[in-house]
Amino acid sequence: MQRRRVNRSKKKLGQIPGSIIYTGERSKEDLFIESFDYNRQHCSEKTLHSIEESFEFKNTDAVTWVNLNGLNHVNAIEKLGQHFGFHPLVLEDVVNIAQRPKIDEHEGYLFVVLKMLYYNKENNLVSEQVSFLLGKNYLFSFQESEGDVFDAVRVRIRQDKGRIRSMASDYLLYSLIDAIVDHYFSVIEILGDKIEDYESAIFEGETDHDTSRKIQDLKREILRVRRSIFPLREVINKIEKNENPLIHKKTITYFRDVYDHLIQVTENIDIYREMILGLMDMYMTSISNKMNEVMKVLTIMASIFIPLTFIAGIYGMNFNYMPELQFKYGYFLVWGIMVIIFVGMLYYFKRKKWI
Repeated sequence: MQRRRVNRSKKKLGQIPGSIIYTGERSKEDLFIESFDYNRQHCSEKTLHSIEESFEFKNTDAVTWVNLNGLNHVNAIEKLGQHFGFHPLVLEDVVNIAQRPKIDEHEGYLFVVLKMLYYNKENNLVSEQVSFLLGKNYLFSFQESEGDVFDAVRVRIRQDKGRIRSMASDYLLYSLIDAIVDHYFSVIEILGDKIEDYESAIFEGETDHDTSRKIQDLKREILRVRRSIFPLREVINKIEKNENPLIHKKTITYFRDVYDHLIQVTENIDIYREMILGLMDMYMTSISNKMNEVMKVLTIMASIFIPLTFIAGIYGMNFNYMPELQFKYGYFLVWGIMVIIFVGMLYYFKRKKWI
């Protein structure tokens, strides 16, 4: 089935820079906003019913995490940006889901974009854009729809596990990025299992006419993962070298750990990419070997019947004067010669290991 290519850039053609236009396809998603307001002594978790409820967290002493699901609600995002003073170009990038992973530094806040990867129930790879706006005591995260890989972080906040509730908002940003990067390992593990399954199927000759298409689909998945993950190394590297006061020195060490994980993930991606290229070569070689086996059998059969046809052709010529025609056992003698030649050629081919 031919896939329909979606041109997301058409939605933004001719628009004024800073226009907040959602470029995704999930236009019917409900707006869901959750918030965590915490410090060492307390933790408050709420489901907000309007974007205005998040405005009260602007000047508190606690760390506030507001997670907004539903990028199609551009009016709510625009109100949020106006209240907190976010630049219109930043809000434009939040709802433009074709963004490359990046980090932008603005006065009073940092803007970070990256991709969250996971496999859905249909075992299809999903790449969802996640944006972060980091302030002195708050962090806003934006997703297309509900469902993410942040449950472990939520548990740590609720149950005061680890050091997250004693750290600033930059450590919360690290925790969420680390959760996304850790989930990359699950994605590439699934990709590795798929490659091994196809490799075993090709080696054992258990392929079908869709194998070539499946390998191409797997190659496209690897390229999607690579495009989503590789630019993130540059983002983390900039955070490490950034002297912005929003990123504390003691948090830099944790971002270095994320960078190490990214290096490991990208190395695995490069390995799998080479394996897929080799997988296609292996598949084409197996097809060629099967064809050679068929041609070998046909050639052997033709070689066997060539001398038999030669004898039958001479014996069946319409001449009046042929010594063998009057021989009483001539018919049986010709059949005997043909059988001896047939068996002899089979023995010769077997001895040469051609069959």
